[in-house]
Amino acid sequence: MSPKTRRERERQILQILAERPIHTQEDLVRELHVRGFVVTQATVSRDLRRLEIVKLHPPEGAPRYVRREEAGLPSGGGERDARAEVAAAFQESVLEIDSGDALLAVRTPPGLANAVAIALDRARIPEIVATVAGDDTIFLLMRNAADRREVRRLLEGFL
Repeated sequence: MSPKTRRERERQILQILAERPIHTQEDLVRELHVRGFVVTQATVSRDLRRLEIVKLHPPEGAPRYVRREEAGLPSGGGERDARAEVAAAFQESVLEIDSGDALLAVRTPPGLANAVAIALDRARIPEIVATVAGDDTIFLLMRNAADRREVRRLLEGFL
């Protein structure tokens, strides 16, 4: 059997999400394996980012992966749209910002860090070198303390 392409895998991911709720990336990996795709959780994580899939935490029921639009988040766009997306994500999801020498820690409710990190990545804020998102915390790396202070001022302005 020939290896399946990324495009085929991404189509299957969208189909799986349309068919039934997926609660974890591991669930999605298992479902893809059943459908003949050999993937890791890291690959699925990258696919979800490319497809603009986020984890929705409804007030009732278990968290599940959905398209950004279904979660009420705008789709990616230009730089101005990206900054507006960051502002909306921060207003809706960020609880606290803390910092180290050249790092910021942004805290969100469980399951929302990825959506906020995607918004930050799309905004292409030049002082931010990288973002790393967990379930409820995002680490932002800046080159130096001055950049960290500038980014913190910018992000706190969104709250």
